[in-house]
Amino acid sequence: QVQLVESGGGLVQAGDSLRLSCAASGRTFDMSAMAWFRQAPGKEREFVATITWSSGITNYADSVKGRFTISRDIAKNTVYLQMNSLKPEDTADYYCSSTSRTYGSKWHDGYDYWGQGTQVTVSS
Repeated sequence: QVQLVESGGGLVQAGDSLRLSCAASGRTFDMSAMAWFRQAPGKEREFVATITWSSGITNYADSVKGRFTISRDIAKNTVYLQMNSLKPEDTADYYCSSTSRTYGSKWHDGYDYWGQGTQVTVSS
């Protein structure tokens, strides 16, 4: 089992920045990738960004490319999501996820463990 705890959400204005963190604990030795997904009210959960754990290869949704950066600190078992130039349409609950089965999947079924989510609200 892997436990994931997100932090860093909040209320910001359009154009501001936020950094989300997700700390992993438990069975982390065989993690292959971690990712961020988000879910806006009334919408399905959507992929935001992923990073392969050992090599650090990243992939992003088109909607956040150039504004968001995913990174990881292997020593701390922590993944980050730096969000710049935030827009009102970025408002959502953001979820961290991990897997030991896939590498860079954009699909939620490619991930086995999920955090509780952290809320991000961007006002216009």
